[in-house]
Amino acid sequence: MTGQPTDMTLREAQQLIERMYSRKDRERGSAATFLWLCEEVGELASAIRDGSSHERADEFADVCAWLFTLANVEGIDLTRAFRGKYAGGCPGCGQMECVCDEKP
Repeated sequence: MTGQPTDMTLREAQQLIERMYSRKDRERGSAATFLWLCEEVGELASAIRDGSSHERADEFADVCAWLFTLANVEGIDLTRAFRGKYAGGCPGCGQMECVCDEKP
């Protein structure tokens, strides 16, 4: 991947997916896109169980790409959403290192 940046922000990654796939994604719609995301999560589960490190990395990338796709179709800026929910700490206890007894 010559000429590709080595680091990419969450926003840049979401914008890259938008640039590559936005027309097809919007035609497919949220429900069908969500099903693709679920399929990729299943492939990630298989790769975690039986795959090589390279296969796991590819499946993590696919899950991220489909999550970005779904967010784009829904008009969600994941950077803003993530920062809004998690930048101040755990949504349950407010601490940077969670001390909740249960998942918030």
